[in-house]
Amino acid sequence: MTSAPIRIAVLKFSHETVTFLPYDTMIEDFTYEGSPAKGEALLTCEPKNYIGGFVKVAREFDGVELVGIESPLDSKTGSGSGWLTEECFNHFVGRMIEGLKAEGPFDGVYLSVHGAMAVRNIPRPEAELARRVRAVVGPQVKIAATFDPHGNEDAEFLRHADLAFTVKYYPHYDGYLQGERAARMLVRAIRGDYAPAHVTLKVPVISPTVLQWTGASPWMDLVQRALVWEAREPDTYVNFFFGFPWSDVPDVGITFQVLTNNKPELARRIAEDMANAAWRQREALLNSTKIHRITEGVALAKQAVAESRMPVTLCDHSDRSGYATWLLREIIDQGLRKTLVITVADNKAVETLLAQGAKPGDDFDMAVGGLADESAGEPVRVQGKVLRVTTGLRGGARDTWVHVGFGDGNVLVISRYLSQLMEPSMLPEIGLDPNSFDVIAIKSRVHFRRGFHDTGFSPAIFLVEPEQPFLGTVRLDGLNYQNVDLKNYYPYGSPDFSSAKS
Repeated sequence: MTSAPIRIAVLKFSHETVTFLPYDTMIEDFTYEGSPAKGEALLTCEPKNYIGGFVKVAREFDGVELVGIESPLDSKTGSGSGWLTEECFNHFVGRMIEGLKAEGPFDGVYLSVHGAMAVRNIPRPEAELARRVRAVVGPQVKIAATFDPHGNEDAEFLRHADLAFTVKYYPHYDGYLQGERAARMLVRAIRGDYAPAHVTLKVPVISPTVLQWTGASPWMDLVQRALVWEAREPDTYVNFFFGFPWSDVPDVGITFQVLTNNKPELARRIAEDMANAAWRQREALLNSTKIHRITEGVALAKQAVAESRMPVTLCDHSDRSGYATWLLREIIDQGLRKTLVITVADNKAVETLLAQGAKPGDDFDMAVGGLADESAGEPVRVQGKVLRVTTGLRGGARDTWVHVGFGDGNVLVISRYLSQLMEPSMLPEIGLDPNSFDVIAIKSRVHFRRGFHDTGFSPAIFLVEPEQPFLGTVRLDGLNYQNVDLKNYYPYGSPDFSSAKS
């Protein structure tokens, strides 16, 4: 028997917002060649991530039509920008609502969101997006979403939507898988085969993202516990939101969310089990990764080179703007050689070099980076030669990288925006041989581990941050929170976990 046709709208609005940065995220940050996108352009925008998995499985069902509603793709600045303006949020959500009205009616809606978007005057933007979508499509239409585990979420989103699926791993290996799940369960819910019952529980533990690596215990143990529950109980899905402390919003901290097929008691039991397990391990959760001060980390890198443990990876996990120069300065001061620094962001420097027609072989003498905010430090003067100017796509937006040779075999890459190098295999794409360096200095928290740790590429890895508790620090009490009272969270207070609410 042929099932009735199903029409599903696909929308995307995702941003990981660092509210402590001093500059807002504007409409133009999401507006560039190819963004916003709609129709097939939206449906094919991320073939290996959430939307790719969703589209693949949804189209395996007979009679399913997908409609890509005009949506912004990723911001040009990635997570290197602050609060979204209310105008920005309303502009793009308004366009989405217009699209839903024009293209409807629909049987289902899929939202590709993040969970750590922060918008001025809108406390829970993902929930607000779901509320506005619900107001247009009506109470009978099923709404499903995929989330990043760094979401700051509570129960509000699922008051307006029906289903949510969150990536479990950090680095984020399973975005495609969660997209597949969202498609399968959305179609089942539309056809009456899945009646979602869900419970959401908050755990008052706040943690810097660099400590949330799921390759280390107890983070990996909590992920495994969620997977075991999903294996034990059919039609059960366990979402583990680690939280994103760089967004100064009310819902920071750990959240567990459990979905079942019309079994609310089971959802409650699993959510309480997960939350209690996290609370028991709260101390270990905050001591799973060693962080060094930059001076110490560079010295350790130098020692590792002397011991032939190359290539060494130095990660300035705390740089949230991309402009920070603390690590570059220390590399110069301690005389590291054969070191790749990728990248220091400096849009003005890139523009100046392009205007000058910079080409390989040109002399380079310029102060770069710094000044974006206090955490970026002061510009650092670099003298050397231009090696290469590369222009390409970064996250869908066009970026430019200028390679500068300096010192004893060192290379600095200057970019327009914050860039995280996740895998050494990305380097040949911009003309760099990862095997020609003793040390590779990058801006990353955990994502780099997929290419540098998991593959065994780097025998020595050191995560570093400046002496001062700047933005990005593991010392969260050094941040000027306005909407979060750290005393309500472990380890900065003594919260009563028994009072945690769904």
